[in-house]
Amino acid sequence: MARHLITSALPYINGIKHLGNMVGSMLPADVYSRYLRQRGHDVLYICATDEHGTPAELAAKEAGVSVAEFCAQAHDAQKAVYDGFELSFDYFGRSSSAQNREITQHFARKLQENGFIEERAIRQVYSPVDGRFLPDRYVEGTCPHCGYDKARGDQCENCTRVLDPTDLIEPRSAISGSTELEVRETKHLFLLQSKLQHEVEAWVAEHEEEWPQLASSIARKWLTEGLHDRAITRDLDWGVPVPADTWPELAAEGKVFYVWFDAPIEYIGSTKEWSDLDPANRDYKSWWYEAEDVRYTQFMAKDNVPFHTVMFPATELATREPWKKVDYVKAFNWLTYYGGKFSTSQKRGVFTDQALEILPADFWRYFLIANAPESDDSSFTWEHFQATVNKDLGGTLGNFVNRVLTFSRKKFGDEAPAGSPAGEAEAKLGEQIAELLAEYESHMDSLQYRKAAAALRALWSAGNAYLDEKAPWTEVKTDLDGAALTLRTAMNLIHLYSVVSEPFIPASARTIRSSFALADDTATWITPEQARSLDAVPAGTPFTVPPVLFARVTEEDLESYRERFGGNPEA
Repeated sequence: MARHLITSALPYINGIKHLGNMVGSMLPADVYSRYLRQRGHDVLYICATDEHGTPAELAAKEAGVSVAEFCAQAHDAQKAVYDGFELSFDYFGRSSSAQNREITQHFARKLQENGFIEERAIRQVYSPVDGRFLPDRYVEGTCPHCGYDKARGDQCENCTRVLDPTDLIEPRSAISGSTELEVRETKHLFLLQSKLQHEVEAWVAEHEEEWPQLASSIARKWLTEGLHDRAITRDLDWGVPVPADTWPELAAEGKVFYVWFDAPIEYIGSTKEWSDLDPANRDYKSWWYEAEDVRYTQFMAKDNVPFHTVMFPATELATREPWKKVDYVKAFNWLTYYGGKFSTSQKRGVFTDQALEILPADFWRYFLIANAPESDDSSFTWEHFQATVNKDLGGTLGNFVNRVLTFSRKKFGDEAPAGSPAGEAEAKLGEQIAELLAEYESHMDSLQYRKAAAALRALWSAGNAYLDEKAPWTEVKTDLDGAALTLRTAMNLIHLYSVVSEPFIPASARTIRSSFALADDTATWITPEQARSLDAVPAGTPFTVPPVLFARVTEEDLESYRERFGGNPEA
């Protein structure tokens, strides 16, 4: 089978992520990874925390700990949330790792050798009190456009205007608060992306027809505007250091690589972290270097598309080494909260740790994927969430499982009943299930999440329609064997659902599947052809009735959620 390398955009180290971050990269990558593994493919799903850059230093300062300690704690906190969502990373690394440092420095040396890095003098804000140059985000002041007094030197958070530190009124150091700032000359390394324009254009042209329109249009927009040379170093204490063997003066000044340069390289670095844990059996280069047999799929929200479709491929091309470049970019639009931004400070929206506090992960997993912002931005509302999980999970899947198993136990005991041989209704059902399952597989293969969710929902609904048509609660009064056949057929549907629903709702799928004491139940997937016969659960199979799978989200629940998280549209 094919080898699949899967990465999702690295979550930044600074704070727990909201639901939009989850559905924009990590969750869909997990659903796809699970699906491919079940289909028998060799899958490596890699992610990591993105730990360098100014925000990490500022957050550590605010927390009163070292940057290294802050990042270690924040990494563990994020990983705990992702474990709670059952994200099945093969490895979840850290961009501050020794492996990323080693590979980033290797890339930089190669770019220098090939003439794609240039040292340039630029003018930058310097703080004599702090004894250092200040990156843009280390300079704060009043926005000249809207008057917001806590604007940063790269952008005003209030009016979103892009700024230069010298634009700010009464600028001050974010470190010390000092207003004694100067503009001095300093040297930085620039990646000469302009020299790579035609190569990147040719590479994108080979792939963009396969990519979703969102990804290809953003890549094409950047290329049409032209690639510009960009600084790849910063004056920070925390980051991948510029190697002294290549740039001794800059290394002596403490320059580090800019986070946008080293973060994508961490995909490779994290894979090396993984392989270094078991070097006898793992080789990161088999996935990344001369890896023609690997299909590489990346998942990200639209703001990350330029880095993954243009800038990182440019870096890889410039090394003149055969590093694996992305084959398919699955890009997502925004998930909003009642049409507005998620905001920690304004207590608007649900963050991933809070989501797990109030409801099981499968509720969130199913809702987010079924409403993934693929073609447009989508809006989270509690009303929509309640309607979706109550109807699809509770009413369609959970109710089917519960009423079949409860009624069968009541009438026939704790084993799947035998009953009559399968008849016309069962043959028709088998054909319908095979067709819907093939449709589900097709949408999963093509990464169409909303369509895949609709096909999965249709599979669940087909069981309910069969049950309503056969009405075993009536059938049992006149045709005991017929009722037994109906219930045994329905149990086979339940088992099928437990297998094919696993990418969406893994915990619930496990619970449902464990209802049946099947000695040889080792299948990781059920194909449409296998599904047609509906015979995986034979007569005599012991079963138990699981507890309520999906508790209803009530109006009282909604009221408390709106009060806690904001977003009541009438407020």
